[in-house]
Amino acid sequence: MNIILLGAPGAGKGTQATKISDKYGMPHISTGDIFRENIKNQTEIGMLAKSYIDKGQLVPDEVTCKIVEERLSRDDCREKGYLLDGFPRTLAQAEALDKITKIDAVVNIDIDFSLLMNRLCGRRVCRDCGESYHVSMLQGATTCARCGGELYTRKDDNPETVQSRLAVYTEQTAPLIDYYTKKGLILNFTGTDDPPAVLFGEITAELDKLAR
Repeated sequence: MNIILLGAPGAGKGTQATKISDKYGMPHISTGDIFRENIKNQTEIGMLAKSYIDKGQLVPDEVTCKIVEERLSRDDCREKGYLLDGFPRTLAQAEALDKITKIDAVVNIDIDFSLLMNRLCGRRVCRDCGESYHVSMLQGATTCARCGGELYTRKDDNPETVQSRLAVYTEQTAPLIDYYTKKGLILNFTGTDDPPAVLFGEITAELDKLAR
């Protein structure tokens, strides 16, 4: 299966992506991870992306799409399918992706924005593996239960920045829901304050039908 994961910042995409990837044995592909890998390895495309990032500018769609295309061409994606997280973010990127690959399903996590403020401002992220936690569940823990890495607060997890990020999501990324709905690929789920396992069960019940 080739899957896209959509949802506003803080909707729980990271947690669900890890679980989905583990269950179906497919690579979890985050554009942020791809950028970091290419920059670390000093690839030509990575250095081009870095030139924009260092200036505080958005990486152009053309560069982002090339990096994604290269990642999807690797053996693990061809053999096992993949889960795309963080791409596409815009209609232009979605249209470019259609020329690269075939998508089987788009999992959209819809959640009330009022819940997101509490989630994001209380979020702690593992510096090593990227696993996310909320302070209310940590019971004072400062290391990741998954890998033991240090937990930290992202600089953009403050009320002002969160509101700005949600506004950008509504303007740029939310139209993707309509785009993929028209293609008959969207699978809508409601994010709540229930344990992540509840939403995971709902998502996998639908994905299992595609995997048969």
